[in-house]
Amino acid sequence: MKKNFWTGMIIGLCSAIILFLVGGSVWSFALSKAEGSGKTTVNNTSGNKSTEKKEIPYDKIVSKLTYLQKLVGDYYLRDVNDVSFEDGIYKGFIASLQDPYSVYYTKDEYKSLMESSSGVYCGIGATVSQDAKTGVITIVKPFSTGPAYKVGILPGDHLYKVNDDAVTGMDLSQVVSKMKGEPGSKVKISVVRAGKTEPIQYTITRQNIEIPTIEYKMLDNKIGYISIAEFDEVTVNQFIAAVDQLEKDGMKGLVVDVRNNPGGLLNSVVKILDRLLPPELLVYTEDKAGEREDKKAIDNKKITVPMAVLINGQSASASEIFAGALQDYKTATLVGTTSFGKGIVQQVIPLSDGTAVKLTIEKYFTPNGRNIHGTGIKPDIEVKLNEDVQKTAVIPFDKDNQLQEAIKNVQQQIK
Repeated sequence: MKKNFWTGMIIGLCSAIILFLVGGSVWSFALSKAEGSGKTTVNNTSGNKSTEKKEIPYDKIVSKLTYLQKLVGDYYLRDVNDVSFEDGIYKGFIASLQDPYSVYYTKDEYKSLMESSSGVYCGIGATVSQDAKTGVITIVKPFSTGPAYKVGILPGDHLYKVNDDAVTGMDLSQVVSKMKGEPGSKVKISVVRAGKTEPIQYTITRQNIEIPTIEYKMLDNKIGYISIAEFDEVTVNQFIAAVDQLEKDGMKGLVVDVRNNPGGLLNSVVKILDRLLPPELLVYTEDKAGEREDKKAIDNKKITVPMAVLINGQSASASEIFAGALQDYKTATLVGTTSFGKGIVQQVIPLSDGTAVKLTIEKYFTPNGRNIHGTGIKPDIEVKLNEDVQKTAVIPFDKDNQLQEAIKNVQQQIK
């Protein structure tokens, strides 16, 4: 244990030194995910007071860690041979930022994160979201073809435990990683459900899941409907194919549903907006130095039919970029309830040893200059989902009063 501890401590302190002394350098990385947005490079600025770092009392830290190691060795009840003190130091370093969106990933956690952004993984088949203030994790949508849906997990269930480990307050990506595993392996999931006095426990057999990020169909009166579950890598081509097919079939109006969409990749939502809007500003970001980066549509393809977008309190980050841009340009009418309100960007930074760190690096703004962090986007037509269908995993279209209001609006625009 002592060897593991000192190895972890030394490496951790070296890591801390590197992180604090990189002023003036430029870091470039391949892939970004912001639980809603990301970008491919981040600049580390220096030369102004806001970026000056306080000196770290390394001697004091080493002394205190040595004493803590002694206390653990003398008194801690359980065996700690399998404890990774190294990972603990790194996680604690990033956790000290007190930012719920900044986190250190071990190799396994980073691998799981990359799988989720690709749109293909092995797990229980459900999207989840986390309240940044309470840390509570909620089942947003169990996929109708996935094992979570088959055992009876419902939208709105609060995730309580995964394999007997309480997960409230844990980083969302780490919780998702716990629910993933090899095909055919089992995981225990406990949920807290409204109206039930005790948690409900399920044993779920994991299976390969290709996230159905896009579902579409032609409704009555030639009104197209597209649901976007997440903005992943696979979503762009799926969305473009859906729009192209609906246009080919004679679509006269379109409803796009981003309710319960927790976000995804910034580049994906930008490419999707590019299919709907002419060449113009889609979203822009500002970093800590005030540097601005614009994301614009680049081709002349655009939507030419009346459109409505469905949003709710679980529409976050990339979903809000999507809805905000269409609202600013008055290309679509927003229907539903006020969105989540996540207007900040995270950068996932891969490290040379296979681990990674995710940091909040920017704010994003809609084309009209709105930063909606903490406030969300207010719909043009506010409609709450009827209570009798709120806990239904798959809501029939004729029972979905928010969708029916959106269809009504599109029909009025057509006329």
